[in-house]
Amino acid sequence: MSTTTDAIRTADAHSAHTYHPLPVVVASADGAWMTDVEGRRYLDMLAGYSALNFGHGNRRLIDAARAQLERVTLTSRAFHHDRFAAFCAELAALCGKEMVLPMNTGAEAVETAVKTARKWGYEVKGVPDGHAKIVVAADNFHGRTTTIVSFSTDHDARDHFGPYTPGFEIVPYGDLTALAHAVTENTVAVLLEPIQGEAGVLVPPAGYLSGVRELTRERNVLFMADEIQSGLGRTGRTFACEHEGVVPDVYILGKALGGGVVPVSAVVADRDVLGVFKPGQHGSTFGGNPLACAVGLEVVAMLRTGEFQQRATELGDHLHRELGLLVGGGAVTAVRGRGLWAGVDIEPSRGTGREISEKLMELGVLVKDTHGSTIRLAPPLVISKEDLDWGLDQLRSVLGA
Repeated sequence: MSTTTDAIRTADAHSAHTYHPLPVVVASADGAWMTDVEGRRYLDMLAGYSALNFGHGNRRLIDAARAQLERVTLTSRAFHHDRFAAFCAELAALCGKEMVLPMNTGAEAVETAVKTARKWGYEVKGVPDGHAKIVVAADNFHGRTTTIVSFSTDHDARDHFGPYTPGFEIVPYGDLTALAHAVTENTVAVLLEPIQGEAGVLVPPAGYLSGVRELTRERNVLFMADEIQSGLGRTGRTFACEHEGVVPDVYILGKALGGGVVPVSAVVADRDVLGVFKPGQHGSTFGGNPLACAVGLEVVAMLRTGEFQQRATELGDHLHRELGLLVGGGAVTAVRGRGLWAGVDIEPSRGTGREISEKLMELGVLVKDTHGSTIRLAPPLVISKEDLDWGLDQLRSVLGA
């Protein structure tokens, strides 16, 4: 029996079946490539849902983590440590904001943003206590905690996890008119992904984000942008909101902020928003720990060079040109995305997204399906053009294009 089969059977027997992974067992990785337990190499075209924007085993990030591991990894927030202030100051500056509330996972950051908006609504805007509303978009993906699935329209994520948390209004994504009708005097925030990743890399209509920014400013409502997947270089800008010249009131960050090394997330806003918190009202034992801050500081430093944003722009233009040539040829019905991020809708007669992903795996390329016949492509930003082209060749081969 192969080691791959052994590992998969053991995992199936002893872990909750909350995922349906492809039948590959990764043992090591470097850059844009992963190697399984039997020595076969695969091109990673998913990058941990953007958590690995800087590639596997990025030397700068590993060195930063290793150096910190030798010093101190955790103090809790009961004490200061010597990496915390610098991390908060540098991340705030990258975002053009004043304050940072660090957490661990993306879902924790979204939960933190929800609490922030409600508290701001009651103490600053003057919404009656217990009446705050947050407007969200259909087909969103912000995590899978009980509060977050309460405003999900994904039945797999939501069904049979009630009773659900009230206080959310769901409107169609990209529909500014519907959003305007949903905002009332008790609305404290609009929470959106600038590009919906899990939904299939859906890019909103031109002018939508800037319209949301104008509307929320006029109505005294916080605009909270979930940039957990779309941010930190993925789309060719530091933040996807920048493509429309938009600066939200609140950035929600995660995934790539930890460089694929440790979980790091954060809510970033100005003092008039995050300043509503007082000691004891929110926290996390591991949030802002020394190891996380050391890695996060290095991520911020790498983003300041603009190198990764430029790579995502140039390689992303190439990616979308090549994918665009597949549309209308009988294999691909649509391509969406921005930068090194694409949702590819496969003609159903060619197979489901899962089936296409399995065939690509057999050829040495790892991608992820979503919503039936869609696959997502999001390679590490360090991928070479040659490797990217090789991966695209395998996709053409699988599609018979």
